[in-house]
Amino acid sequence: MQDIIDNFFNFDILIRSRVLLLGGLFMTLRLISFSVLLASGFGLVLAVFRHARIRFFDPIIILYINLVRAIPGIVMLMLIFYVLPFTGIRMSPFWALTSAVAFTGGAYYAEIFRGGLSAVPRGQTEAARASGLTFIQTTRYVILPQAMRIILPPLTTNTVELIKATSIAAVVALPDLLWQALQAQATTMNSTPLTAALILYLIILLPLVELIRYLEGRMKTDY
Repeated sequence: MQDIIDNFFNFDILIRSRVLLLGGLFMTLRLISFSVLLASGFGLVLAVFRHARIRFFDPIIILYINLVRAIPGIVMLMLIFYVLPFTGIRMSPFWALTSAVAFTGGAYYAEIFRGGLSAVPRGQTEAARASGLTFIQTTRYVILPQAMRIILPPLTTNTVELIKATSIAAVVALPDLLWQALQAQATTMNSTPLTAALILYLIILLPLVELIRYLEGRMKTDY
């Protein structure tokens, strides 16, 4: 029992590793913030275009979504970070990972948003347009408020998966929480930093998991 405590819950090692872990935590929170914001915004734009059924854009968006959903996130990151420079496009590790997660997550968000938009009766759109609202106003004030109630549970679930996807930062040596914990482990020859990283990830993700459970319960109650 003492060996487990010394190797995984060593307070002295935790104090020695605090600078690395806090730096990694800050980087992970930045990654999460930018990735979720970009992925959800991109996905919403794609969903709105698909919902509008614009003949030119529809097949392009469908092709993009299908291709991206078939490519693992780590492969997308390697393409952006290692292949794009040959075309003259170079990104820092931070923006390469953020772009990879946003492009991949955006495809999933797009399908979630589209499902919610499609669930709103078509008559709502027709009535709003007949009253003089533009397409954007109709989407913003009539369709989205009704769709959000439907899509919140899968949206939150996808956000949890997107947050976990940021842990592939080690592929491009980006000093996120997991990378810094591994560096601290190598320096101290102790696994306590990894335990601390696990706890910090749980602190970030468990509230979202609980939110999913709450939203799903509310939907069952409403229906």
